[in-house]
Amino acid sequence: MLKIQLALDRLTREDCFSILEETTDHIDWIEIGTGVIKEYGMGIVREISEAYPEKTIVADMKTCDAGRHEAKQAFDAGADIITVMAFSHNKTVEETLEVAQQFGKRIMVDLLGVDSKDRTVELRGLGVDLFCLHIGKDMQQEGALADSSLYRLVEGLEDVEVAIAGGISEKTIQSLIGVDIAIVGSTITGSSKPRETSKTIKRLAG
Repeated sequence: MLKIQLALDRLTREDCFSILEETTDHIDWIEIGTGVIKEYGMGIVREISEAYPEKTIVADMKTCDAGRHEAKQAFDAGADIITVMAFSHNKTVEETLEVAQQFGKRIMVDLLGVDSKDRTVELRGLGVDLFCLHIGKDMQQEGALADSSLYRLVEGLEDVEVAIAGGISEKTIQSLIGVDIAIVGSTITGSSKPRETSKTIKRLAG
């Protein structure tokens, strides 16, 4: 079954908690977006992880350096998963994985900007088992949306989970083939009825 990861980004603290209250029954993972973390720090990761202990908490750190330090920060605050950029130095990825293993947690490697499967194969060799196929916000403004063509980057990799992000909505959720987690942000967070929207997306996800 396709998991739904709710991405909370470019929101106030109050909006984050209001939306979570509305949607918690229809989502599986909670992502605390980079913008929210930059605004509120590890405090909001801690608050959300304490308020929703039954949910998987993803801290979208977008780590690209100082992996050991940033991973420890996020895991100490209650995150279950942190994001690391695929273009990071292998040493950064290895150190972040090492800290994740110490905490019994995971990292999700964000493939934003990656065009070659060679890099994902290399990352799998380092021990990465959770990837995010990603069409960024700025790319979305130019009309690009996440679709299953991105799956070529992870096709054939064994024992991995794959998330996908980038303008996913009720119209596109059923077209996502070969992925495990759909990351949905503004379709839900920008909805006037987030409860109903999240319920519809969860139903369509199967």
